[in-house]
Amino acid sequence: MRSVLRKYPLGLEPGGHFAYRFLRGILSGQVRQFQADVADPRAAQARRLTQIVEASVDTTFGREHNLAAVRNFEDFRNAMPIRTHADLLPWLDRVAQGERGVLTMESPRMLLETSGTTGRPKHIPVTRSWEESVQRAQRLWSLGLAKEQPRMANGKLFSLVSPTTHGESPGGLPIGSNTGRIRSAQPFWVRRRYAVPDAVMGIEDAIVRQYVSLRFGMMADVRAITTANPSLLLLLFRRLNEWREELSQDIRDGTLRCGPASSIPTALREGLERGLRPSDVPHAWTPTERWDLASVNCWKGGPATFFANRLEEALGGVPVRELGVNASEGTFAFPLSQDWPGSVLWVGGHILEFIDSAGEPRWSWELEEGQQYRLVVSTSAGLWRYDMQDIVEVVGACENTPMVRFVGKAGRFLNGVGERVTGAQVSEALKSLGEALVGFTVAVRMGEVPRYVIAFEGKIDGTMLTERLDHGLSELNVEYASKRKSERLGAPEFHALPQGHYARYRSRLVANGAPDGQLKDPILATNAEEWGRVIGGLQGK
Repeated sequence: MRSVLRKYPLGLEPGGHFAYRFLRGILSGQVRQFQADVADPRAAQARRLTQIVEASVDTTFGREHNLAAVRNFEDFRNAMPIRTHADLLPWLDRVAQGERGVLTMESPRMLLETSGTTGRPKHIPVTRSWEESVQRAQRLWSLGLAKEQPRMANGKLFSLVSPTTHGESPGGLPIGSNTGRIRSAQPFWVRRRYAVPDAVMGIEDAIVRQYVSLRFGMMADVRAITTANPSLLLLLFRRLNEWREELSQDIRDGTLRCGPASSIPTALREGLERGLRPSDVPHAWTPTERWDLASVNCWKGGPATFFANRLEEALGGVPVRELGVNASEGTFAFPLSQDWPGSVLWVGGHILEFIDSAGEPRWSWELEEGQQYRLVVSTSAGLWRYDMQDIVEVVGACENTPMVRFVGKAGRFLNGVGERVTGAQVSEALKSLGEALVGFTVAVRMGEVPRYVIAFEGKIDGTMLTERLDHGLSELNVEYASKRKSERLGAPEFHALPQGHYARYRSRLVANGAPDGQLKDPILATNAEEWGRVIGGLQGK
């Protein structure tokens, strides 16, 4: 018998402060549909199945898989297998070449580039209907935030994203980042509240983009900060101190000429400086002292947990709000309340399936609390039974729709002798170390007795760090504890990295085309190639 999910209220009722009432009025139709969907997720998914399939019957993919015969959930599963990105590449490559009607009848507007841990970047198509679906989810998320944070009604919004486009496919489609696309797709009344001009987000050099963003942000009444990865925010806070002298000079002069800004092309600099005036240098240089922050929004689940916890400590009580389960492929779940244990599934957006521990697919209304599943999605952008390789855990429900939290990537674990340690477990083991630990990467060093090795940057004793890692993993992973006790695993070792190592690593990836705002922290190195890419020449020591 299936377990009964603990239920949490939707919380989007009428009433409340003026800004929330105004926004809810604008979104009233979407709120009503969302309320109906979470009350009956099966009906919501049946509606989306019909809409997405019918729109693609006459595509190349649709004819090859006889989508015209799909009438129900069982037909859909029988029409095609679950596929990885690599399996779908024959069709995705044809889209990138400019061929029409391959995966969708809608012409793709662009391709979103997202990088895996190895191999060529992934290019995910964007269609108008897919964008509309994602935007509906983002509006509902924003409505929940507005309800809980009245101070969000005033002031500016600070976000740091990658350029919207940075290349072109062989068929002429723009290639860009999802974070840049999200920022540029916001309604005008949101865009006018940005603390940093849109032109700054087009700066290709990530370090220059960070400097200029902070230059504008320091002179604004910032109420909310949003970016995907919490470690990027921690990096920006460190940059404030690192660049304090240069930023102070530019603030006094009303310019963009010091530090990394010295390399900005003249025409762009002159355009940006029109929005600046000489000003007194602020006395406060920490985010909580400088800004009246109502919310900071970023990923909090899986391996990001360590950095999200550090961010909460650095902000001293400012709410850090989860963005939800989302990626370049789509938005799949989002929270509406800071008090929720997870994010409610977006059953009105994409077709969602969940692979259980026995390898069997389930629908959203078949999930059990406390169980973990691998996420498979089908979208109006042409991803069909697409294996996201994301593991989520069910933590409750909103009405009759499950809530989930992101756990990590399937197959991303360390395994010396069968212990299967995840990135989330490593993050949890080290979460109490706070600001002393800037960054870290853990790997297994194979040998007669395998042992874990942690490379780290920060002001912390390496011996104490390995002891904390060892103790934490022993508490969180019974197989690790057993194998350490039996000495099948040796005691962990450490390698101290120089100051600025992870900032340089991030800059190197961004210079090679990785989206700055979406970079995952290299917490695990599951093979020698990954270890070498992150750590450099240490692997032989």
